[in-house]
Amino acid sequence: MKAFILDRYGSALRFGDMPEPELRDDEVLVQIHAAGVNPVDSKIRDGEFKLILPARLPRILGNDLAGIVLRVGARVRRFKPGDEVYASAPTERIGAFTELIAIQEGALAIKPKNLTMEEAASIPLVGLTAWQALVERANLKAGQKALIHAGAGGVGTFAIQLAKHLGATVATTTSTANVELVKSLGADVVIDYKKDAFEAILRDYDVVLNSLGTDTLEKSLRVLKPGGKLISISGPPDPAFAKQIGASWPLQLVMGRLSARIRKQEKSHRVEYSFLFMRVNGDQLREITSLIEAGVIRPVIDQVFPFERTNDALAYVETGRSKGKVVIKVR
Repeated sequence: MKAFILDRYGSALRFGDMPEPELRDDEVLVQIHAAGVNPVDSKIRDGEFKLILPARLPRILGNDLAGIVLRVGARVRRFKPGDEVYASAPTERIGAFTELIAIQEGALAIKPKNLTMEEAASIPLVGLTAWQALVERANLKAGQKALIHAGAGGVGTFAIQLAKHLGATVATTTSTANVELVKSLGADVVIDYKKDAFEAILRDYDVVLNSLGTDTLEKSLRVLKPGGKLISISGPPDPAFAKQIGASWPLQLVMGRLSARIRKQEKSHRVEYSFLFMRVNGDQLREITSLIEAGVIRPVIDQVFPFERTNDALAYVETGRSKGKVVIKVR
């Protein structure tokens, strides 16, 4: 099968042939029609996660996918050949930039009926990230206030809509060019970061979802009320995350040092900091499907690239200028 393959960290992906995946008893073989592109794909390519997520090279990259079930393993009960499905692949079995993937049943969900394959492929990673941040970890409730950084990005466009559905007042940061986009998604307060400093305007927020750098992370502490929660998907990783992934004791110490500064500040501000690395979850993806089919959340797609231009799609995402998601049309 054709695939985009990482031969060594830091290099462009090679377009070539790989053997078809072997199907385990708890897995589903999916013919991929579309694959989502995320900033994490470039980070994996460049080796940023190789200490915490080691992998044998060569490997196929890509997390998000939508496609059609071809075969199922002996223990699979929820899916059958012909089902249209979507998923974010488990970390140890990523590989969506290809024609076929074997994926655990528990990671999959039936594709929303009102979405195309390309639209569906844009959802899983950002949808699960927003869900795990706002629903699972923050327990965001009606009447609370949430700040979603980078509101025009992949996670931001989804998180704004989810937070509004949960009944929160939503603030977001974005550039001048994207103000109208984030307003159309439901943002109540829009901070144009080219004109204003969010930390000088916002006060007494319950939740901040951060996807930006350390400077923004530390400024975000100032907008939270005592007891508020600062959840970051861009780091630094904390000791709780180290335990979650079963990191070695030396690696736990390293992560503790990386997050020591922000954890010291969280105590002085009387708020709670945590690092979130999305985990795959088919049950949560089914909840997201219900919201999409009900019209509560809509995908936001910037561009769809043909399969052979996968490296171009990655490069475009790396510019940081995409609105919503970038998708690869595989079939």
